[in-house]
Amino acid sequence: MNIGDVIRSLRPSQWTKNLFVFAALIFARKVFDGPLFLSTLGAFAVFCLLSGSIYLVNDVLDYEEDRVHPKKSRRPIAAGRIGRGAAVGTAVFFAAVSLGGALVLNPGLFIAGAIYFVLQIAYSIKLKHVVILDVFIVASGFVIRVVAGGLVIRVPLSSWLLICTTLLALFIALSKRRHELVLLEENASSHRPILKEYSAYLLDQMISVVTASTVIAYCLYTVSEDTVKKLGTSHLLYTTPFVLYGIFRYLYLVHKKGQGGSPEELILKDKPLAVSVFLWIATAVGILYYFK
Repeated sequence: MNIGDVIRSLRPSQWTKNLFVFAALIFARKVFDGPLFLSTLGAFAVFCLLSGSIYLVNDVLDYEEDRVHPKKSRRPIAAGRIGRGAAVGTAVFFAAVSLGGALVLNPGLFIAGAIYFVLQIAYSIKLKHVVILDVFIVASGFVIRVVAGGLVIRVPLSSWLLICTTLLALFIALSKRRHELVLLEENASSHRPILKEYSAYLLDQMISVVTASTVIAYCLYTVSEDTVKKLGTSHLLYTTPFVLYGIFRYLYLVHKKGQGGSPEELILKDKPLAVSVFLWIATAVGILYYFK
């Protein structure tokens, strides 16, 4: 078993999703608090290893389906470069290490990590075959990361932050389903059986609802009395243009460029989207920390 193949199977390119654990730190204005930053960094590492172990299990369970996928067939397990037994053993090892590390850092982080692990394993085994619920389980992974970030630094999370995260996560998950459906066409249900329960039209309707809800929720969050009182600023409203542009750019890439299957790749490879995300972060940090 090649170490390079093991690392690729952990999918470090997708670890950008785990940056959601930093949301609580940023919006609590604690980024420059050394101990809290290190605790959040530890939570990030926990979710990198934990999600990596789940990817290994998922690749083992999806072995047959991945072999017919144009891209996933090149993954080490689907390609036969890593045995399925060895992959399961490696997954158990990384899961134990990550959850053990979470328990050392914070009991709340351990509970969040354990819930995430159980949900994702249940998804891989059964829940990915339940229409609509499958998308909610995918989206829950992002929300749990945000919650874990708040638990590890012992900061209560805003209801608005959870609402916005949930809607954004649903937007990403639904876009991913649409990409799979359109990319694989008649072979879609062979790769992922649940796709036969969806249609591009149905997914477009769901995406429209979630897109509008995400934008409205974020705008309301920036101007809500609770947010202004808690953060000491009403200027977060000025970050909304970057959110709008980022969502519209993402929709453009999904509908006109046939992308959306890998959100982390989009953010890294599409320069306009990457710039929008960077400017949103820079503006939010500037307002929260310097220009209140």
